[in-house]
Amino acid sequence: MIDLHSHVLPGIDDGAADVDASMVLIRELAAGGVTDVFATPHYIDETIYTSPAKTNKKLVSKLKTLVKKEGIDIRIHLGNEIYIMPKILDFLKSGEISSLSGSKYLLVELPMGGDFPGYRDILLELIRSGYNVVLAHPERYTSFQKDFSLIDEMYEMGVLLQCNIGSFAGQYGRAAMKTARKMAKAKMIWGVGTDIHHPRGDGFVASAIQKMGKYYSDAELAEILVGNPGKILR
Repeated sequence: MIDLHSHVLPGIDDGAADVDASMVLIRELAAGGVTDVFATPHYIDETIYTSPAKTNKKLVSKLKTLVKKEGIDIRIHLGNEIYIMPKILDFLKSGEISSLSGSKYLLVELPMGGDFPGYRDILLELIRSGYNVVLAHPERYTSFQKDFSLIDEMYEMGVLLQCNIGSFAGQYGRAAMKTARKMAKAKMIWGVGTDIHHPRGDGFVASAIQKMGKYYSDAELAEILVGNPGKILR
């Protein structure tokens, strides 16, 4: 599995607190069958979560060194979970934030309510500027849970939908689980992420993949877990 969404970088957001914590998360992901993980720290303008790309690159490099030293079979790629804002293109041009592994793919987050003034226009501007917008965990946004047509709208706009794999196991509550299952039945999920912040130690990745398998053939599941996110790395 290629993990599109994680918070493994140390000390810069609400994920891993330090390098030791980062390595615990990375070992857990590797043990769960994750071959590649995108480190996607939050970037939320005008908050404490604004670690710049220059700093994040150094942290990724440090983790890569430790992973190699320990012989862990996993590759780490840089990105950001970019909180929706009108200045995304400006911040990309200035090098303040990161696309996924330097590609034309962006992981973008909405508020947990799902509402943000003009968010459709912002996403469309990114798409028209040549970016592939990957929307982080749409199944978790409360407005999307209440009105599935909002997810339909994102899909029809060409937004790529990234589900949190734990949603299939009820990690984020019943509403998120039901919404993720409905997306799966409609074949709308483009890729998945663990969105891991802290150690779990319960084998949740393998368990959730098994649950996803109820809605997809082996070939379809492989496309979601590896094929589609692999396009970013290619």
